[in-house]
Amino acid sequence: MASVLVVEDDQFVRSALIRQLTEASHTVRSVGTALEALREVAQIGFDVVILDLGLPDLDGAEALKMLRGITDVPVIVATARDDEGEIVRLLNDGADDYLVKPFSVAHLSARMTAVLRRARGGGPGEPGGAAAPSAVLRVGGLAVDPLRRQAQLDGVTLDLTRREFDLLAYLAGRPGVVVPRRELLAEVWRQAYGDDQTIDVHLSWLRRKLGETAARPRYLHTLRGVGVKLEPPAEHT
Repeated sequence: MASVLVVEDDQFVRSALIRQLTEASHTVRSVGTALEALREVAQIGFDVVILDLGLPDLDGAEALKMLRGITDVPVIVATARDDEGEIVRLLNDGADDYLVKPFSVAHLSARMTAVLRRARGGGPGEPGGAAAPSAVLRVGGLAVDPLRRQAQLDGVTLDLTRREFDLLAYLAGRPGVVVPRRELLAEVWRQAYGDDQTIDVHLSWLRRKLGETAARPRYLHTLRGVGVKLEPPAEHT
């Protein structure tokens, strides 16, 4: 069971989501504007937010940025916009997942289960992973602490989103190993299938925070058609 905030201005869609999520044993609150959503999130702790983009007072993409300024609660964007560029921007702005309308509640529930599993510690560092949760993973100047969910580069703390940290920790636990994209989707995103664009977006954002680019990689190396590996740059080898 999860506590869910539904942010949706269409009363019909809103009522249907509330009813069906409640029937699935979730605790649901709902609002119809972005400002109400920000107020609710600031005052009440939620496990996940379902965010519509077509809100009457503020575009949902802007609301997402504002939400990310006050909380790291998982956000699933529900949108009628299927433009790839828009979806990439949403992921860049901190969305944990997205669904294009219309969608079934069963599909939404599956996505919720995946993001909640990651948020509650079902991601990298669990038993059976490459390293114990208490071990600080060190790769060159990188130090990743899965237990405290902190990462530093050359002694400077990195400001990472939950998904960025999960991706970095998973790769740091396998230094020098090329990790297939399918494995990243399964272990970091907890999805049996997905769009490679999702991985590329998060790699791009992570690279910027590591002070590198795809053209001039230092730690993160992509092997086209194969996967991704993390290894120390030459100055640390």
